[in-house]
Amino acid sequence: MTKARSQAVISCLLLFCIALILSGCRPRRSANEKHYPIKGKVVAVNQADHTATIAHGDIPGYMPGMTMPFKIKNDADLAMLKPGDQVTGTLVVDDLSSWVEISAIIEGGPPVSQNVDVPGEPKPGTEVPDFGLVNQDGQRIHLAQYRGKTLLLTFVYTRCPQPDQCTLMSNNFAAIDQALQKQPEVYQQTHLLTVSFDPDYDTPKVLRSYGASHTGRYSDETFQHWEFATGTKDEVKGIAQFFGLRYYHDTESSEEQVIHSLRTVIIGADGKVFKLYRGNEWKPEEILSDLKMLFSAPAPTKENPK
Repeated sequence: MTKARSQAVISCLLLFCIALILSGCRPRRSANEKHYPIKGKVVAVNQADHTATIAHGDIPGYMPGMTMPFKIKNDADLAMLKPGDQVTGTLVVDDLSSWVEISAIIEGGPPVSQNVDVPGEPKPGTEVPDFGLVNQDGQRIHLAQYRGKTLLLTFVYTRCPQPDQCTLMSNNFAAIDQALQKQPEVYQQTHLLTVSFDPDYDTPKVLRSYGASHTGRYSDETFQHWEFATGTKDEVKGIAQFFGLRYYHDTESSEEQVIHSLRTVIIGADGKVFKLYRGNEWKPEEILSDLKMLFSAPAPTKENPK
Protein backbone atom coordinates (compact mmCIF):
# COMPACT_ATOMS: atom_id res chain seq x y z
CA MET A 1 0.00 0.00 0.00
CA THR A 2 1.41 3.38 -1.00
CA LYS A 3 1.84 6.16 1.53
CA ALA A 4 -0.82 8.28 -0.18
CA ARG A 5 -3.33 5.41 -0.19
CA SER A 6 -2.55 4.65 3.45
CA GLN A 7 -3.26 8.27 4.43
CA ALA A 8 -6.52 8.18 2.45
CA VAL A 9 -7.64 5.04 4.29
CA ILE A 10 -6.79 6.61 7.65
CA SER A 11 -8.70 9.78 6.72
CA CYS A 12 -11.77 7.74 5.77
CA LEU A 13 -11.64 5.85 9.04
CA LEU A 14 -11.37 9.09 10.99
CA LEU A 15 -14.34 10.56 9.15
CA PHE A 16 -16.34 7.39 9.81
CA CYS A 17 -15.50 7.51 13.54
CA ILE A 18 -16.46 11.19 13.77
CA ALA A 19 -19.77 10.50 12.02
CA LEU A 20 -20.43 7.60 14.36
CA ILE A 21 -19.71 9.72 17.43
CA LEU A 22 -21.92 12.55 16.20
CA SER A 23 -24.79 10.19 15.42
CA GLY A 24 -24.47 8.71 18.91
CA CYS A 25 -24.68 12.17 20.47
CA ARG A 26 -27.98 12.96 18.83
CA PRO A 27 -30.96 12.37 21.12
CA ARG A 28 -33.06 9.47 19.99
CA ARG A 29 -36.60 10.38 19.11
CA SER A 30 -39.42 8.16 20.28
CA ALA A 31 -41.55 6.61 17.57
CA ASN A 32 -44.63 7.57 19.61
CA GLU A 33 -43.86 11.27 19.80
CA LYS A 34 -46.63 13.67 18.88
CA HIS A 35 -45.96 17.29 17.98
CA TYR A 36 -48.28 20.25 18.53
CA PRO A 37 -47.72 23.96 17.87
CA ILE A 38 -47.83 26.10 21.00
CA LYS A 39 -47.89 29.85 21.46
CA GLY A 40 -48.31 31.87 24.63
CA LYS A 41 -46.97 34.21 27.27
CA VAL A 42 -44.44 33.22 29.92
CA VAL A 43 -45.83 33.68 33.42
CA ALA A 44 -42.95 32.23 35.46
CA VAL A 45 -39.59 30.53 34.96
CA ASN A 46 -38.09 27.88 37.25
CA GLN A 47 -34.46 27.24 36.33
CA ALA A 48 -34.03 24.48 38.93
CA ASP A 49 -36.89 22.41 37.53
CA HIS A 50 -36.19 23.36 33.90
CA THR A 51 -39.76 24.58 33.53
CA ALA A 52 -41.61 27.64 32.33
CA THR A 53 -45.23 28.35 33.20
CA ILE A 54 -46.93 29.48 30.00
CA ALA A 55 -50.38 31.00 29.53
CA HIS A 56 -51.04 29.50 26.11
CA GLY A 57 -53.85 29.52 23.60
CA ASP A 58 -55.72 26.47 22.37
CA ILE A 59 -53.44 23.67 21.19
CA PRO A 60 -55.44 22.10 18.32
CA GLY A 61 -55.95 18.39 18.76
CA TYR A 62 -54.50 18.33 22.27
CA MET A 63 -55.85 20.78 24.87
CA PRO A 64 -57.72 24.07 25.29
CA GLY A 65 -55.95 27.22 26.34
CA MET A 66 -54.79 27.29 29.97
CA THR A 67 -51.89 28.29 32.19
CA MET A 68 -49.55 25.45 33.20
CA PRO A 69 -45.86 24.57 33.56
CA PHE A 70 -43.91 22.91 30.74
CA LYS A 71 -40.48 21.35 30.63
CA ILE A 72 -38.20 23.35 28.32
CA LYS A 73 -36.06 21.15 26.10
CA ASN A 74 -33.09 23.46 25.57
CA ASP A 75 -31.26 24.92 28.57
CA ALA A 76 -30.11 27.88 26.49
CA ASP A 77 -33.74 28.72 25.67
CA LEU A 78 -34.68 28.40 29.32
CA ALA A 79 -31.88 30.76 30.32
CA MET A 80 -33.22 33.39 27.91
CA LEU A 81 -36.85 33.18 29.01
CA LYS A 82 -38.32 35.65 31.45
CA PRO A 83 -41.85 36.43 32.62
CA GLY A 84 -43.69 38.54 30.06
CA ASP A 85 -42.01 37.03 26.99
CA GLN A 86 -44.11 35.75 24.11
CA VAL A 87 -43.01 32.30 22.94
CA THR A 88 -43.71 30.12 19.94
CA GLY A 89 -42.63 26.52 19.72
CA THR A 90 -43.59 22.88 19.57
CA LEU A 91 -45.08 20.81 22.38
CA VAL A 92 -43.67 17.29 22.13
CA VAL A 93 -45.53 14.47 23.89
CA ASP A 94 -44.36 10.87 24.13
CA ASP A 95 -45.36 7.90 26.28
CA LEU A 96 -43.63 9.08 29.46
CA SER A 97 -43.08 12.81 29.32
CA SER A 98 -43.66 16.06 27.48
CA TRP A 99 -41.63 19.17 26.78
CA VAL A 100 -41.57 22.34 24.72
CA GLU A 101 -39.03 23.07 22.02
CA ILE A 102 -38.82 26.85 21.60
CA SER A 103 -38.61 28.25 18.08
CA ALA A 104 -39.04 31.96 18.80
CA ILE A 105 -38.92 34.30 21.79
CA ILE A 106 -40.32 37.82 21.56
CA GLU A 107 -39.37 40.02 24.48
CA GLY A 108 -42.48 41.14 26.27
CA GLY A 109 -43.46 44.32 28.02
CA PRO A 110 -43.29 44.75 31.80
CA PRO A 111 -42.28 41.46 33.47
CA VAL A 112 -45.11 39.38 34.87
CA SER A 113 -44.70 38.65 38.58
CA GLN A 114 -44.48 35.01 39.53
CA ASN A 115 -47.33 35.82 41.89
CA VAL A 116 -49.40 37.26 39.05
CA ASP A 117 -53.15 37.02 39.39
CA VAL A 118 -54.55 34.67 36.77
CA PRO A 119 -58.15 35.32 35.67
CA GLY A 120 -60.48 32.76 37.21
CA GLU A 121 -58.28 32.05 40.23
CA PRO A 122 -59.21 33.08 43.78
CA LYS A 123 -56.93 35.57 45.46
CA PRO A 124 -55.66 35.16 49.04
CA GLY A 125 -58.46 36.08 51.42
CA THR A 126 -61.21 34.82 49.12
CA GLU A 127 -63.81 32.76 50.97
CA VAL A 128 -64.12 29.23 49.62
CA PRO A 129 -67.67 28.03 48.87
CA ASP A 130 -69.02 25.01 50.72
CA PHE A 131 -68.36 22.50 47.96
CA GLY A 132 -69.85 19.04 48.44
CA LEU A 133 -68.04 15.83 47.48
CA VAL A 134 -67.96 12.09 48.27
CA ASN A 135 -64.95 10.64 50.09
CA GLN A 136 -63.16 7.29 49.83
CA ASP A 137 -65.74 5.71 52.16
CA GLY A 138 -68.67 6.81 50.03
CA GLN A 139 -69.67 9.45 52.60
CA ARG A 140 -70.79 12.96 51.70
CA ILE A 141 -68.40 15.66 52.85
CA HIS A 142 -68.49 19.46 52.64
CA LEU A 143 -65.59 21.88 52.87
CA ALA A 144 -67.37 23.78 55.63
CA GLN A 145 -66.93 20.82 57.96
CA TYR A 146 -63.19 21.52 58.05
CA ARG A 147 -63.65 25.06 59.37
CA GLY A 148 -61.46 25.51 62.43
CA LYS A 149 -58.65 23.52 60.79
CA THR A 150 -56.23 24.47 58.06
CA LEU A 151 -57.12 22.50 54.93
CA LEU A 152 -54.52 21.50 52.34
CA LEU A 153 -56.22 20.62 49.08
CA THR A 154 -54.85 19.30 45.78
CA PHE A 155 -56.18 17.67 42.60
CA VAL A 156 -55.23 14.42 40.83
CA TYR A 157 -56.62 11.58 38.80
CA THR A 158 -55.40 8.12 39.74
CA ARG A 159 -54.63 6.91 36.19
CA CYS A 160 -52.34 9.88 35.46
CA PRO A 161 -49.30 8.45 33.61
CA GLN A 162 -46.98 11.40 34.20
CA PRO A 163 -44.68 10.85 37.21
CA ASP A 164 -44.16 14.60 37.57
CA GLN A 165 -47.86 15.47 37.63
CA CYS A 166 -50.55 13.78 39.76
CA THR A 167 -48.18 11.19 41.22
CA LEU A 168 -45.86 13.98 42.35
CA MET A 169 -48.77 15.81 44.00
CA SER A 170 -49.68 12.66 45.97
CA ASN A 171 -46.06 11.95 46.88
CA ASN A 172 -45.68 15.55 48.07
CA PHE A 173 -48.81 15.27 50.20
CA ALA A 174 -47.51 11.99 51.64
CA ALA A 175 -44.29 13.78 52.65
CA ILE A 176 -46.28 16.61 54.22
CA ASP A 177 -48.53 14.16 56.08
CA GLN A 178 -45.49 12.34 57.49
CA ALA A 179 -43.80 15.60 58.49
CA LEU A 180 -46.92 16.85 60.27
CA GLN A 181 -47.18 13.60 62.25
CA LYS A 182 -43.97 14.64 63.97
CA GLN A 183 -45.66 17.88 65.09
CA PRO A 184 -48.73 16.67 67.06
CA GLU A 185 -50.10 20.14 67.79
CA VAL A 186 -49.93 21.19 64.14
CA TYR A 187 -51.17 17.79 63.00
CA GLN A 188 -54.37 18.26 64.99
CA GLN A 189 -54.93 21.66 63.36
CA THR A 190 -54.59 20.47 59.77
CA HIS A 191 -56.40 18.24 57.30
CA LEU A 192 -55.39 17.04 53.84
CA LEU A 193 -57.83 16.51 50.98
CA THR A 194 -57.04 15.12 47.52
CA VAL A 195 -59.80 15.62 44.93
CA SER A 196 -60.04 13.53 41.75
CA PHE A 197 -61.32 15.18 38.57
CA ASP A 198 -61.95 11.76 36.95
CA PRO A 199 -65.16 10.69 38.75
CA ASP A 200 -66.15 8.06 36.18
CA TYR A 201 -63.11 5.95 37.01
CA ASP A 202 -62.07 7.21 40.44
CA THR A 203 -64.88 5.73 42.49
CA PRO A 204 -64.68 5.73 46.30
CA LYS A 205 -63.30 2.18 46.15
CA VAL A 206 -60.54 3.21 43.74
CA LEU A 207 -59.72 6.29 45.82
CA ARG A 208 -59.54 4.21 49.01
CA SER A 209 -57.00 1.86 47.43
CA TYR A 210 -55.04 4.72 45.87
CA GLY A 211 -55.01 6.72 49.09
CA ALA A 212 -53.95 3.82 51.29
CA SER A 213 -51.06 3.04 48.95
CA HIS A 214 -49.77 6.60 49.33
CA THR A 215 -50.10 6.78 53.09
CA GLY A 216 -48.39 3.38 53.36
CA ARG A 217 -50.87 2.16 55.98
CA TYR A 218 -52.94 0.11 53.53
CA SER A 219 -55.72 -1.82 55.36
CA ASP A 220 -54.94 0.05 58.60
CA GLU A 221 -55.61 3.46 57.04
CA THR A 222 -58.50 5.34 58.68
CA PHE A 223 -58.24 8.51 56.52
CA GLN A 224 -58.75 10.66 59.60
CA HIS A 225 -56.10 13.18 58.51
CA TRP A 226 -55.86 12.74 54.75
CA GLU A 227 -58.99 12.08 52.71
CA PHE A 228 -59.53 11.38 49.03
CA ALA A 229 -62.71 12.53 47.35
CA THR A 230 -64.58 13.05 44.10
CA GLY A 231 -68.18 13.80 43.21
CA THR A 232 -70.53 14.17 40.30
CA LYS A 233 -69.09 15.68 37.14
CA ASP A 234 -70.71 19.02 37.95
CA GLU A 235 -69.46 18.99 41.56
CA VAL A 236 -65.91 18.23 40.50
CA LYS A 237 -66.04 20.78 37.70
CA GLY A 238 -67.29 23.42 40.11
CA ILE A 239 -64.53 23.05 42.69
CA ALA A 240 -61.83 22.67 40.03
CA GLN A 241 -62.89 25.79 38.16
CA PHE A 242 -63.09 27.81 41.37
CA PHE A 243 -59.39 27.18 41.98
CA GLY A 244 -58.45 27.80 38.33
CA LEU A 245 -57.79 24.18 37.40
CA ARG A 246 -58.67 23.24 33.82
CA TYR A 247 -58.98 19.72 32.47
CA TYR A 248 -60.60 17.73 29.71
CA HIS A 249 -60.74 14.09 28.64
CA ASP A 250 -58.63 13.17 25.63
CA THR A 251 -61.14 11.02 23.74
CA GLU A 252 -58.59 10.25 21.02
CA SER A 253 -56.17 8.64 23.45
CA SER A 254 -56.23 4.86 23.81
CA GLU A 255 -55.12 5.34 27.41
CA GLU A 256 -58.15 7.51 28.27
CA GLN A 257 -55.92 10.28 29.53
CA VAL A 258 -57.11 13.51 31.10
CA ILE A 259 -55.28 16.62 29.93
CA HIS A 260 -55.02 18.94 32.88
CA SER A 261 -53.26 21.70 34.76
CA LEU A 262 -52.46 21.49 38.48
CA ARG A 263 -53.56 23.45 41.54
CA THR A 264 -52.79 23.06 45.25
CA VAL A 265 -54.16 25.39 47.91
CA ILE A 266 -53.91 26.16 51.60
CA ILE A 267 -57.30 27.12 53.04
CA GLY A 268 -57.12 28.74 56.46
CA ALA A 269 -59.19 27.75 59.46
CA ASP A 270 -61.47 30.66 58.58
CA GLY A 271 -62.37 29.00 55.27
CA LYS A 272 -60.48 31.55 53.18
CA VAL A 273 -57.68 31.02 50.65
CA PHE A 274 -54.30 31.54 52.28
CA LYS A 275 -52.10 30.58 49.35
CA LEU A 276 -52.54 28.92 45.96
CA TYR A 277 -49.77 27.01 44.16
CA ARG A 278 -49.84 26.53 40.41
CA GLY A 279 -48.23 23.61 38.65
CA ASN A 280 -45.78 21.13 40.09
CA GLU A 281 -42.85 23.38 41.03
CA TRP A 282 -43.67 23.63 44.73
CA LYS A 283 -41.94 21.39 47.27
CA PRO A 284 -43.32 19.92 50.55
CA GLU A 285 -40.86 22.10 52.47
CA GLU A 286 -42.43 25.21 50.95
CA ILE A 287 -45.91 24.31 52.16
CA LEU A 288 -44.58 23.32 55.60
CA SER A 289 -42.85 26.69 55.81
CA ASP A 290 -46.04 28.50 54.76
CA LEU A 291 -48.01 26.56 57.37
CA LYS A 292 -45.53 27.62 60.03
CA MET A 293 -45.96 31.23 58.96
CA LEU A 294 -49.75 30.88 59.00
CA PHE A 295 -49.82 29.38 62.49
CA SER A 296 -47.40 31.96 63.86
CA ALA A 297 -49.46 34.89 62.58
CA PRO A 298 -51.36 36.80 65.26
CA ALA A 299 -55.06 36.03 65.46
CA PRO A 300 -57.26 38.67 63.80
CA THR A 301 -59.12 41.13 66.03
CA LYS A 302 -61.82 43.72 65.39
CA GLU A 303 -59.18 46.44 65.54
CA ASN A 304 -56.77 44.54 63.28
CA PRO A 305 -58.73 42.21 60.98
CA LYS A 306 -56.79 40.14 58.46
